[in-house]
Amino acid sequence: MGKEKYKYLILGAGPAGLSFANRLLERGETDFLVLEKENEAGGLCRSMTVDGSPLDIGGGHFLDVRRPEVNAFLFRFMPEAEWDEYERNTKIQLGDDRIGHPIEANIWQMSLEKQVAYLKSIAVAGCNLNTPMPQGFVEWIYWKLGERIAEDYMIPYNRKMFGEELDRLGTYWLYKLPNVSFEETLLSCLTKKAYGTQPGHARFYYPKKYGYGELWKRMAEKLDDRICYNTDIRVIDFLTNTVRTGDPAENRNNGPQKAYQGEVVVNTIPWTEFQELNGMPETLQEKIGTLKYGGIVVEYVPERLETEAQWIYYPEETTSYHRILVRHNFCPGSKGYWTETNKVRAVKREDRFSYVNQYAYPLNTVEKPEVMKEVLEWCGKRGVFGLGRWGEWEHYNSDAVTEKAIELADSFFNAIKHF
Repeated sequence: MGKEKYKYLILGAGPAGLSFANRLLERGETDFLVLEKENEAGGLCRSMTVDGSPLDIGGGHFLDVRRPEVNAFLFRFMPEAEWDEYERNTKIQLGDDRIGHPIEANIWQMSLEKQVAYLKSIAVAGCNLNTPMPQGFVEWIYWKLGERIAEDYMIPYNRKMFGEELDRLGTYWLYKLPNVSFEETLLSCLTKKAYGTQPGHARFYYPKKYGYGELWKRMAEKLDDRICYNTDIRVIDFLTNTVRTGDPAENRNNGPQKAYQGEVVVNTIPWTEFQELNGMPETLQEKIGTLKYGGIVVEYVPERLETEAQWIYYPEETTSYHRILVRHNFCPGSKGYWTETNKVRAVKREDRFSYVNQYAYPLNTVEKPEVMKEVLEWCGKRGVFGLGRWGEWEHYNSDAVTEKAIELADSFFNAIKHF
C-alpha cells in the first residue's frame, strides 16, 4: 500500500485544523495536508442558507472580542469591515419570567417576593457559609448558587444539555461560569442593575452578510489543494505515524485503504472515532473509550419572535430544546429562529429543516482530565498532537481553538529556531 508523505498531517478541517494549517502557511511551510471527512470545511462552525438567510448548522457560534490578537489573525481572511459588533443580550426563560443572564445578577428583574426567596437561598449556600467545596457537579451547584437557582435553573438546564448523569461531571470546568457573589446579587436587587463578572461573549462579532461558517470557508479556500475532502480517517498507526481511511474490517475484505504519513500528525477529530489505534497500549485505548460527548439537533422555526435577545435559555424540562438563537437579532435581514436540542431529547419534524450534530460538546466527566493528560502526553512523545475541542476534549469556543492552533504551529518553528 503506497503512502503519501508530508511533514505535517492535519486531521479535520474545523476551526482547529484550518487555523493550524493557515498559520503554517503564514510561516512559509507548505509541506502539509488537511484530511476532512465531510465535503466542506468548517466543522461545527459551518453555515448554510435556510429560508433565504444563513443558519449555523452546528448551533450558535460567535467571535468573541476578548482575544484581539486572534481576531487580527482571523480578520486576515475575512476583514473586520465585514463584521458587525454586538453587545450580548441573552435571556433566561423561567416560567412566566424572562430575565437577563446570568441569573444571579438579574433576579432583580423578577417580583419582589421571588427576589427575597432567591436571596435567602443564596445567603445559606455552602460557599457563603464557608463549608468545604464538594467535588460532585450537582452538589457544587447547590454549594455555589443555593437551592432555588440550582433547582429552578442550573440542574434542569444542564440535564437538558448534558444528559441525566450529571453526577458523572466534574467541577474543574466551572471557572467558565460567571462569578457573582451574594453581595453583588444583593446590590443588583437594591440598585436594579447587574453586578459581577460578565459571561463569555459579552461583546461579539457576527458577519454582516453571511453565517459564521463563511470565515472558515475562506480559510479553507486559502489552502487550495492542501485539503482533501471526503476522507474518513479511522486508523492511526503510531509506529509509523500513518493514518488510513475507512472501516478497517471492510477495507481488509474489499481492497486497500488509502494511507497518509506525517512526520507530525495533528489530530482535531474525536478520539472515539478511531477504530484502530495501532501501537497504543490497550489500557490507554480503554481509557479513550471512557470519554463521553453530547450531540445536538438544530431545528429552524420560521416564526418571528418579538424580543431583542440574541439567544434565550430554556431550563424547563417540558420544553425539549435548551436554547434558541433569534436570528434576526444578529443576522440582518433574516427571520425566524433556530433551536438547539440534545440529540437524545430531539423529536424530528418532517415539516422543518433540522441538522443532526453527533459530536457537539465533550462532556467534562470526573475522570476526563487524567485520561486526556495521559493520552496527549503519550501521543505527543510519538509526534501525534491533539488540538482543539475534540483533539483536547475541551469545550473550547472557536476563538480559543484558534489561539491554541496558532500557539501549536508557532511552537514547531520556535523549536527549530532554538535547535
